[in-house]
Amino acid sequence: MIKIIADSSCNLPEDILEKYDVTVIPITITIKGRTYIDYEEITPQQLFDMLPDLEELPTTAAPSPNAFMEEYAHQVEAGIKDIIVITISSGASATYQSAIIAKDSFLSETDLEDIRIHVVDSLSMSHGSGYLIIKTGEMIKESKSFEEIIEFNEKYKTRVKHYLSVSDLDNLIKSGRLSHVTAIIGKVLNIAPILTIKKGKAAICGKVRGHKKIYRYYIDEFKKRVDKDITDFIILGYTSDISYAQNVKSLINNETNFEGDIYIWQIGATTGTHVGLGCVTMFFIEKPKTNHYSDIYSEVKEQVKHKVSETLSHLKK
Repeated sequence: MIKIIADSSCNLPEDILEKYDVTVIPITITIKGRTYIDYEEITPQQLFDMLPDLEELPTTAAPSPNAFMEEYAHQVEAGIKDIIVITISSGASATYQSAIIAKDSFLSETDLEDIRIHVVDSLSMSHGSGYLIIKTGEMIKESKSFEEIIEFNEKYKTRVKHYLSVSDLDNLIKSGRLSHVTAIIGKVLNIAPILTIKKGKAAICGKVRGHKKIYRYYIDEFKKRVDKDITDFIILGYTSDISYAQNVKSLINNETNFEGDIYIWQIGATTGTHVGLGCVTMFFIEKPKTNHYSDIYSEVKEQVKHKVSETLSHLKK
């Protein structure tokens, strides 16, 4: 049996966690000097209700290595021998490092040769890591091997496409996710930056004006980039206003031939702290990237090779 362990930033609803038997290690959030356990002592909606009145942005802290150590020990005691841990991007949190430290310590201290633990740095945030968790859960139900599941995660984690936009840039500025210069220009010109994830960190991939153009950007990019062979569901996320995600879903249904599930789930408090109110996100698996110039070079190389072969053949005659 293979066990999935995640951290609370995956933002998956309780029914999905139960469906795939996912154990969650919580991140903590500190607001006005008080520390809360994510999802246990504070809900996403409670945080979003607080945000407008907070002068200082809440801070978040990764789980300790000991939290992972204790869970590894608990699972092994329960008879589990194979564990896959899927964490938030190492570029955004120390959670991955905590899980790795715990793995190395646990395996060396227990000296159990038949226990396997693999930690996946999802290079994702929020429902991005959640996407991999669901895929992993489905593979376990299909009786895929430990090695096959690891290979899938390491291969596809860089292809979980993220799109994120917000109606208010303030939280992104305060959290350092967006430069002051970009933010000032955005506010003055009423331009909303659209972010994605590159190498595990947030990066601006587009700029538009107005929510309708945000929706249009999402749909156009989805049509161009989606890998139809592997994307059998889409996750749409929101913080304070579910209608934003519902609008994107309507466009997907009306303007694409996508036939898979479209989930709409609220973004959690740990991610919501940084992105603030009015956020809408989209997650799917994109096609593998190709190097256009490399393709051109290969094509020219083959043409030259063919031409040389023809010339040599002619000279021999």
